[in-house]
Amino acid sequence: MSSHSVTPWYKQAWPWFLLGLLGVSIVASSTLAVMALRTSDGLVQDDYYEHGRAINVVIAKQERARELNLTAELRVDSITSDIILDLDGDVRPDTLYLKLIFPTQDDRDQQFVLEHVRDGRYLAQGPDNLRYRWYLQLQPDEDDADWRLIGEARFPDENSIALQPGGRSASE
Repeated sequence: MSSHSVTPWYKQAWPWFLLGLLGVSIVASSTLAVMALRTSDGLVQDDYYEHGRAINVVIAKQERARELNLTAELRVDSITSDIILDLDGDVRPDTLYLKLIFPTQDDRDQQFVLEHVRDGRYLAQGPDNLRYRWYLQLQPDEDDADWRLIGEARFPDENSIALQPGGRSASE
């Protein structure tokens, strides 16, 4: 007869390994549940119905820009952070409002007032170290504009960015 002794379960490695996996999964899922409850989702809009109704207003603004033959070329100087915009078309307002909209975090959105310098050229001081992808909106009034140009850019970019009435376009 051999004297083979069986060790108790708490002295073996497998039960502790399995209990450890269970403990890690409980801690991880609890942490993720707490994070989901405490943080807000910036992409979800509470007034989605109003935003859906406002789409016709946005389309009308873009159509008005098309009627006025408006297009613009935007450049951001990487050294001085100057925003330089050349507007082509039938109107030349004294000021323009440029909105930089970050796709996923609305608290990073920025707005700049561009002043008319000469012959359709507008200038403003931009932010330092502008990075990542942004949606662009250009309009003559801050809130109630009758036309709007839109575009899309990835900064830093040395090329000019086209702003057009109806579609987003990447850097040229």
